[in-house]
Amino acid sequence: MRTDPVNFSYEEWMEFRLRYSELKHSINNALAVFMALAELSQRNPDNYQKLAKSVCARTPELAALIQEFSLYLDTKGPPPSTR
Repeated sequence: MRTDPVNFSYEEWMEFRLRYSELKHSINNALAVFMALAELSQRNPDNYQKLAKSVCARTPELAALIQEFSLYLDTKGPPPSTR
């Protein structure tokens, strides 16, 4: 694992913060919807279908957002070290 520091310009740092903030918001929003539907499902089992649909629809979107952010980090960081 590399330990040398990575330097960002101000613009790169602000872009990183914006992308991270958007990722965090999307994940938190989806989790809030999942939790709300889970609580509603406990009161009314008919809501389990809504919960399942929501999870099935949002999970691929979240995975894509995480993958996109990972690729962004890979392009901004130092090249991987070779052993």
